[in-house]
Amino acid sequence: MNPFQILKTEGNARRGRLATVHGVIETPVFMNVGTAAAIRGGAGTIDLREIGCQVELSNTYHLHLRPGDELIKRLGGLHRFMDWDRPILTDSGGFQVFSLAHRRKITEKGVRFCSYIDGRMVFIGPEESMRIQSNLGSTIAMAFDECIENPAPYAYVERSIERTTRWLVRCKAEMERLNALDDTINKNQMLFGINQGGIFPDLRIRHMREIREIDLPGFAIGGLSVGETAEEMYGILDAVVPEMPKEKPRYLMGVGTPLNILEGVYRGVDFFDCVLPLRNAQHGNVFTWNGKMRLLAEKYREDMRPIDENCGCPACRHYGRAYIRHLLKADERLGMRLCVLHNLYFYNDLTAKMREALDAGEFTAFYNKYRSILGEFAQ
Repeated sequence: MNPFQILKTEGNARRGRLATVHGVIETPVFMNVGTAAAIRGGAGTIDLREIGCQVELSNTYHLHLRPGDELIKRLGGLHRFMDWDRPILTDSGGFQVFSLAHRRKITEKGVRFCSYIDGRMVFIGPEESMRIQSNLGSTIAMAFDECIENPAPYAYVERSIERTTRWLVRCKAEMERLNALDDTINKNQMLFGINQGGIFPDLRIRHMREIREIDLPGFAIGGLSVGETAEEMYGILDAVVPEMPKEKPRYLMGVGTPLNILEGVYRGVDFFDCVLPLRNAQHGNVFTWNGKMRLLAEKYREDMRPIDENCGCPACRHYGRAYIRHLLKADERLGMRLCVLHNLYFYNDLTAKMREALDAGEFTAFYNKYRSILGEFAQ
């Protein structure tokens, strides 16, 4: 039985439901990024439940280096380690290795790189990535791939996607082996494959057609929001999404702004993640239903209204703009924490409202209303 159900469609947009061993995921969904098993800004799993998080995302590369995936396995797996009883997706580490361009060497076997913590040499290939993610016991594991910077030479991208496909075959074989072992924490761990191809539509389509022939529970589009324009990204989505299996979840990795997510859902994407709400919160930039707001602006110095008067997040229920601005100016960590809680609540609420609009057959109207608002600065 297919664990993913499509409940409704409107144009290319989809309302779905993915059943997992750690609970049901309602889609479209935004996954909250807790790279090292924690949300930056001091938000714990108690907070994640309160702000409506369905899926927490952690990173294979970071947890392998510290505290170590074997330690986490000995302690019962990532869910027990961080006290989270809902789905977890673990990224394979491919993007982080990509970001270490001056410290890594890519071969057919995998990637050797220098640890940012202590300088030691570390090797991760498809099998190692699967073993690390199996030790973590995540709900969904991502295949190990090469994330290519944009722009990159066509010939290099072509060779890279061929290698990424070979790596995917090895990932699947290793996960099947691991899921059959007696001491595996999550024997129902799902593997999602990743589409690459830079900003070349023909390579993207070719790669998607290759990897969709491999029987997997879901597929992702990687290597976007790494240097290309928004219009180039949307063009790639227009080319690739129609080639993705209709009956499987579709995940756009590392993207993006509220407007990017709205445009992604409009084109048929189901899963999203991004560090943008956290990075913006660190600088007092918060998202609202009237656009983005810069809380450090002088005009909020005596403004006692909540960040967004229509928001139900913990920050908006209890505190005003003037107070949060004061905390940020005074470099009090509570200021960033409140902004983090607000932004993550907003992203979760955004996808919840898109699900509601799809359920009601009103997504097109929702899209047309908010596509011109979500990228603006609030007054």
